[in-house]
Amino acid sequence: MMHLSEDGHRPVDEDSGLRAVGQARSVARGFLALAAPEGESAVDAVLLVMSELFTNAVRHAGGATGYRLEAGPGAVTVAVHDASTVSPRALPLDVTSPGGFGWHLVQELSVDVRVEVHAAGKTVTAVVPCPTGVTAQNRPAVSDSSISRLPGCG
Repeated sequence: MMHLSEDGHRPVDEDSGLRAVGQARSVARGFLALAAPEGESAVDAVLLVMSELFTNAVRHAGGATGYRLEAGPGAVTVAVHDASTVSPRALPLDVTSPGGFGWHLVQELSVDVRVEVHAAGKTVTAVVPCPTGVTAQNRPAVSDSSISRLPGCG
């Protein structure tokens, strides 16, 4: 399915963008297996937040341009970058229509959510509680700022 990004600048191939969501989720799953092996349901929350932020970038901002996962003491930070300067907004909750729940889920599962708008677009960052066993001196991270090579993402 092709449509214009929310800022109206470029068409988005949502199907290939959503495949990239799956690829980013796979990277996150591997990262969390090492950073939070005892995380259980908290790992699921991190994966859900990653998926929602990435999907929002694909559906509303023309695709993700990069992402970063960082494990800290008791939390995992998820940051997704896109080329749109339009900040996410919560839609009214309506159980009779599909969609519109992602931003609410991100805010509910995170202890901190920030949107930083900059010249190249924006970065949406969420801090999700997750037992990591990581110390302040040892903070594993993974990022991909070259995600634009993936079809539908940039």
